[in-house]
Amino acid sequence: MPEEATTKGRVVLVTGGSRGIGRAITERFVAAGHRVAATYRSGDVPEGALPVRCEITDPEQVEQAFTTVEAELGPVEVLVANAGITRDTLLLRMSEQDFADVVETNLTASFRLARRASRAMMRARFGRMVFISSVVGQLGSAGQVNYAASKAGLVGMARSITRELGSRGITANVVAPGFISTDMTAALPPEQVSEYQARIPAGRLGGVEEVAAAVEFLAGDQAGYVSGAIIPVDGGLGMGH
Repeated sequence: MPEEATTKGRVVLVTGGSRGIGRAITERFVAAGHRVAATYRSGDVPEGALPVRCEITDPEQVEQAFTTVEAELGPVEVLVANAGITRDTLLLRMSEQDFADVVETNLTASFRLARRASRAMMRARFGRMVFISSVVGQLGSAGQVNYAASKAGLVGMARSITRELGSRGITANVVAPGFISTDMTAALPPEQVSEYQARIPAGRLGGVEEVAAAVEFLAGDQAGYVSGAIIPVDGGLGMGH
């Protein structure tokens, strides 16, 4: 794609846009002048974004969400699959439901979103898919067999989509955040946060805006030759993986 091309005004769909990393991503795309829709289950989405209530584990709700976005903003050109859950517990205590729920939300729903988004992207011969994974998808993490498996699966998904759809101008990439300052980490005991920081070469937790910046880059025309990649935003924690 020519350098002078611009993604200003692209239609962007962010899942899980009401809080944390998803909210920061939504805010960044809105600020950049894109037409942005954000799904949510509770709370609200940033001002300037089209709120779309959606349970991404429900195929009918996903279909309705895309129909709503297409009617209000136009076909989705940039998909950011961010919504996810955790059900942390040790392997011997993890129920099949704990495992299935996390994989369904984090991995299967991402497949569902990508499949639906690909229709318009293929017609337009342009598309950007960004999957929000995690450093534990490559490192592993005790008590997170389900979460790590679901986040690792996003890598295989993005790379397979790249091989299938790369010739149509569609890219699929993975952003893998490390320990990021969110409401969840703010609730942790200070000694636990200090333990995390000691493991991170950068010596600090990351900010949601740093993850959002990586996503914005991958969604842009300048990243048209970047596909099937894992972009770590983890302060060096997962380097080499």
